[in-house]
Amino acid sequence: MEPEVSKFLTLLMQCISMLLFWMLLNTFFGIKMGYLFLEKPLTVWHAVYYVGMVASFVWVLRYILKKWRQMPRFGGPDQN
Repeated sequence: MEPEVSKFLTLLMQCISMLLFWMLLNTFFGIKMGYLFLEKPLTVWHAVYYVGMVASFVWVLRYILKKWRQMPRFGGPDQN
């Protein structure tokens, strides 16, 4: 396999796995622990969950954008 293709596929799998891990953690703490739905009065843990979810999403988004800046360029000027 070409090195550029291998690097691209590795990058793609790293980004997908990071996003799925983020979703898994938010699902566990949100649904399973009961912080996502406001069936009871709002507690400080609900606020911590929501702030943490937004902050971690921003972190994951920055991580993915930083990773995609490292993507190899296909079809550059030296390739025909």
